[in-house]
Amino acid sequence: MSTPTEQLAAAGVSIWLDDLSRTRINTGNLQQLIETRNVTGVTTNPTIFANAITNPDDTSYDAQVHELAVSGASAEEAVFAATTQDVTAALDVFRPVWEATDHVDGRVSIEVSPDLAHDTAGTVAQAKHLWAEIDRPNLLVKIPATKAGLPAIAEAIGAGVSVNVTLIFSLQRYADVIDAYLTGLETAKAAGIDLSTIHSVASFFVSRVDTETDKRLDAIGSEQAAALRGKAGLANARLAYELFEKTFATERAQTLIQAGANLQRPLWASTGVKDPNLPDTLYVTELVAPGVVNTMPEKTLEATFDHGVITGDTVTGGYDEAREVFAGLAEVGIDFDDVTEVLEEEGVSKFIDSWHGLLTQVTEGLEAAR
Repeated sequence: MSTPTEQLAAAGVSIWLDDLSRTRINTGNLQQLIETRNVTGVTTNPTIFANAITNPDDTSYDAQVHELAVSGASAEEAVFAATTQDVTAALDVFRPVWEATDHVDGRVSIEVSPDLAHDTAGTVAQAKHLWAEIDRPNLLVKIPATKAGLPAIAEAIGAGVSVNVTLIFSLQRYADVIDAYLTGLETAKAAGIDLSTIHSVASFFVSRVDTETDKRLDAIGSEQAAALRGKAGLANARLAYELFEKTFATERAQTLIQAGANLQRPLWASTGVKDPNLPDTLYVTELVAPGVVNTMPEKTLEATFDHGVITGDTVTGGYDEAREVFAGLAEVGIDFDDVTEVLEEEGVSKFIDSWHGLLTQVTEGLEAAR
């Protein structure tokens, strides 16, 4: 009998782990998750690296920090060295997956500095630097879907860099992200770059949408508002998939696909359930659709493996119901545009805080090692 993660993969969902550390790589745990949990990729962010590098129980970074301290490296240089080493090692672990999936999966993401979230030129420069420095075809460089990030996405794609677009919360911003991807492909095509070598995912955040929306519903306090709790995140994601289907069926997109381009796959991010009253596999089992990625914290991955009930496609039949959810939210006075604006600002701010916290911790580690 197949496991729930095997069933999920068979339904067309790529399972990626939302975590990475040197210990996970060195102990063989990452390889074990590939073999036993159907994991086909990894996503990282500044918070994940901060947790790994500053973990007092993890000594796997100590020798490298000491070497960097002796060489006089700055905190930024040390973080770059440590994170790129981890990502490169993980990319090599996933190389067989990349080859077995015709280069679709086996992907590992690394994010540009959060300090560059509103700096288009700086984002492009760092994306190209990471791409060249790590030099692995299965790499994805993460760029946030801020207003400044959109032209950076187009320029990076146009230069042949594969991109994981992160921090997408609204349908309008998602439409802008797809447009940036297609614009980048058109630029790459004009430059003679092989479009088949460029891959991209668009990371649409889920649970954070419910957290912010439900907080506002609770403040309203009516029965009608209470009935909408825990529904906005799924509705938003399902309508995002509808937008994906419609946009990539257009003549513009199909012309590029016929020239060898890949679909920019929707990726469900923030799939750990934060509300204890909701099922812990909600954002996995209710977002099954062909050709999507679900990047899960390990806790969610294990819950899915243990008791996830996979019933096939749970997205494409729910478009009308999703629209009803948004009509209901508007009726009770929820300004969803404001919800997504707040979430984007908070998302960028949290990553900046994690990044600066990481730099502070690494600075202290370097000074102690000198």
